[in-house]
Amino acid sequence: MKIAVVHGPNLRLLGRREPEVYGTDTLDDVNRKLAEVANELGVELETFQSNHEGELLDFIEDAASRVEAFLINPGAYTHTSIALRDALTGVELPFVEVHLSNTAGREDFRRHSYLAPVASGVVLGFGVQSYLLGLRGLVARARG
Repeated sequence: MKIAVVHGPNLRLLGRREPEVYGTDTLDDVNRKLAEVANELGVELETFQSNHEGELLDFIEDAASRVEAFLINPGAYTHTSIALRDALTGVELPFVEVHLSNTAGREDFRRHSYLAPVASGVVLGFGVQSYLLGLRGLVARARG
């Protein structure tokens, strides 16, 4: 099984950007920890990060032919991008939305997700563990 991990805008700033909110792990740390869990679960990962909405959409469309599911931290596009939602529903593959912070307990504008209603699951508020829990849940659901 192959899973695409999609990191949205500003996630290359992990480790430097608001560490009190997002923690001190870098994006490389996140990807390394995901690879360890993937190895344990016997799945392959393909990771991608972009700050550009169109690049995220293109990646999802292209990757859909070579992966079985998506794990996505859409960053701020969570709250703004109907196009991202349409891309994920359009490829008709399961996906789990993850967030490092508890977006439900933050500013009002961060509390709405365009993706959550169509996601297989949502994990938020556990720092890097959100990614790892999301990957475990996604693989378990995909394996039935």
